[in-house]
Amino acid sequence: RIHDAGSKLSESVKKLLIEYVEKLDEDLSQPNISEYLSSNLYKNYNYISQRFSEIEEITIEEYLIRLKIERVKELLQQQELKLSEIAWKLGYSSPQYLSNQFKKITGVTPTDWVRNMQSIASPRTGREI
Repeated sequence: RIHDAGSKLSESVKKLLIEYVEKLDEDLSQPNISEYLSSNLYKNYNYISQRFSEIEEITIEEYLIRLKIERVKELLQQQELKLSEIAWKLGYSSPQYLSNQFKKITGVTPTDWVRNMQSIASPRTGREI
């Protein structure tokens, strides 16, 4: 029963984190994540964080980073924004910091990730020109 309550809390946190990342796209004046979760869940952030980590075996911060990196991938695929614009849009202090986090999570730089996506989208014919 206690585990069920923790699972519900965990799912609520995940949903709110997804909404938070979506709102970052539109509005950089978002409160910090601890305030956002506390005010939406009416619970102390330390409690939320501890329960989330117990259930998910990952911290809220790490989960948020992964969500942001997934959003970065989406924005890179659209090819409408430069990395510096994406970094600003998602609240990163610099494109380099975003790039470092991206590589830590995906194993490749954003530039290499885009190149890989482009080569998958337009495979070579195997013939040299």
